[in-house]
Amino acid sequence: MTVNRKYKNNVFTSLFNNEDLLRELYCALEGVSLPPDTPVLINSLENVLIQDFNNDISFEIGGKLVILMEHQSTLSPNIALRLLLYISRILEKKIDSRTIYSRKEIKIPWPEFFVLYNGIEPFPDNKIVKLSDLYEEIINIGLPEKKIPLLDLIVRIININEGKNKEIVNQCRKLQEYSFFIAKIRELKDQLGSLELAVKESILYCRNHDILEEYLETHGSELLNMILTEWNTEDAIAFARNEGREEGLETGIKEGRDQGHSEGIKEGIETGIKEEKYKTARNALAEGFSIESINKITGLTIEEIKNL
Repeated sequence: MTVNRKYKNNVFTSLFNNEDLLRELYCALEGVSLPPDTPVLINSLENVLIQDFNNDISFEIGGKLVILMEHQSTLSPNIALRLLLYISRILEKKIDSRTIYSRKEIKIPWPEFFVLYNGIEPFPDNKIVKLSDLYEEIINIGLPEKKIPLLDLIVRIININEGKNKEIVNQCRKLQEYSFFIAKIRELKDQLGSLELAVKESILYCRNHDILEEYLETHGSELLNMILTEWNTEDAIAFARNEGREEGLETGIKEGRDQGHSEGIKEGIETGIKEEKYKTARNALAEGFSIESINKITGLTIEEIKNL
């Protein structure tokens, strides 16, 4: 089946693109109870940092600006930096740039950052990641040291895989059902050997067992395309990070050994990895991926991809 790349949302964002569900989800994440009439304002900011699908939700509740991201692939250590760029775009959109220079103080919502991890690799139930973890070590040339970073961003990563963080998942029925749905797809994919068949069978199973029933009824026609688009992109990223790199290493080491010296091995490895990136990029182009997404997957420059 050819994947229709017009689908920008994934299942998570389309499922929780609802004020009542976001209020319920936020209460579960924070372990609080809020009145059902507590207002929730959903921010719309499409295609930020991810070009093929948007898996981030930004909303405001009780004076807080919450950025929520669902993540099914291996988490990048740069997640806090990505969220810093993301919230900068959100604030840029919310605030009239002319008022920045006003004498009147501008109030902004209190930011909070959550990543809901739903990947297949082992991951702790909870983890805190900070922007300051990425800071370079200060060179000791007599500069004063700061006890705390003057700029930081703290991200709470929560594992929502089935069986994890039950106290959170059980407080939000849709989150519980979503976790089950994703787990069911993975289970059937292993059994059937086909993602497309696994998605279809999982949809049928969940509808027969009153799991995400209303959502599946509403989005049934586009759901398959959303999942195939999202998961195929994740597979391509995983290949570029792991399998492609391993093949490049093997090729490079062989070429380096043929040259008979360590510098040759180093150069060969770099060449081999580059060749595998080119191979991945060509395959992605043939499948209809955008240049921007291939840039994200392979790390090749836009110019290098255009030259292909």
